[in-house]
Amino acid sequence: MSQPLCAYFGKCGGCSSQHIDYPIQLENKKKVLVNSINFSNINIFHGNEYFYRNKMEMIFHQNSIGLRKKDEPNKIIDIEKCVISNERINELIKEIRDFFKEVDYFDAKRKTGAFMQAVIRAPTNNSAISFVLNEESSKLRETVEKIEAFAAISSANTIIVSYVNPQTEIPTEYFVVKGNEMLKEKYLGKEFVFHAQGFFQNNHEVAERMHQYCNELLKLYNTKEAHLLDLYGGVGTFGLTNAELFKGVTIIENAKESIEAANINMQNNNIKNAKATVLDTKHLKKVQLPQPLFVITDPPRSGMDLKTIEQLNALKPKAIIYISCNIQQLAKDIPKFKGYKIKSAALFDLFPQTPHIEAIVELIL
Repeated sequence: MSQPLCAYFGKCGGCSSQHIDYPIQLENKKKVLVNSINFSNINIFHGNEYFYRNKMEMIFHQNSIGLRKKDEPNKIIDIEKCVISNERINELIKEIRDFFKEVDYFDAKRKTGAFMQAVIRAPTNNSAISFVLNEESSKLRETVEKIEAFAAISSANTIIVSYVNPQTEIPTEYFVVKGNEMLKEKYLGKEFVFHAQGFFQNNHEVAERMHQYCNELLKLYNTKEAHLLDLYGGVGTFGLTNAELFKGVTIIENAKESIEAANINMQNNNIKNAKATVLDTKHLKKVQLPQPLFVITDPPRSGMDLKTIEQLNALKPKAIIYISCNIQQLAKDIPKFKGYKIKSAALFDLFPQTPHIEAIVELIL
């Protein structure tokens, strides 16, 4: 047993494994992956046990900001410091708490109040806070004025106001109060921009190790005349970090803003042999893909659409590198790849002190 580092452990719903020694956490995750995919030779990669996260979604309540209570998600625990968040995140949490002493916070039951969340991001050399507001609040004007006053004294590089429909909790629009909505991070010597409101891995150290691992896997093949397909490609990180190994690269992603960032990333990194397309992956058959073909696929928790898998079965890539954040779904998807078998598998602990598992499985014919 381990002594939890967090003062809120057992009360906050964020972490559930701090009482377990970290080597045992890793071994438990390995067992889950082994049993799920029926493959025993698992490589394990990890980084810092604490202070690793570069993104946190803090919830406003009557005393400032906090996180959801364990087993009672409608209640909020006041949080002064989060021990799985990096130090920069914690500095910004303190700034918000010190400035917003009492706020018109959002009541989830009544759907009233202005302040909903503060989404804080702190990649390596920049930072952003997105204030999520109830678009139906009658106090939006004074709320925005208060955020503007905070922006003037905050050390955050970027401050954004985002409006959300209180019924659906879907964002409707946003505007930048301070700084640039695009943040930056580096993987394997290449710089990537991504939207402060978009998806990007929350554990930089381990995410970069994932990129290095995929790069090392692909270097074992003869790829000089081959094409790489980067599915669910986001801002193009996996496709572009491996572009020099291939004759050409195609990045496919259904989020327009991510593809716009991918195009910027191609230009900034002087990559000439890649193209990025806005497309739902289930329409993959619309894309002309040269042979021989290799695939990196990094789907959401829901896994890959069956139509996408069927198209890959028809294309018969030389290798498929499947990156998964949902091991149960990964186990369901692997048998759908007809004729493919697992060549290698690795576990990447992006989320220590939690049960979440990230895996990379290499499939070959």
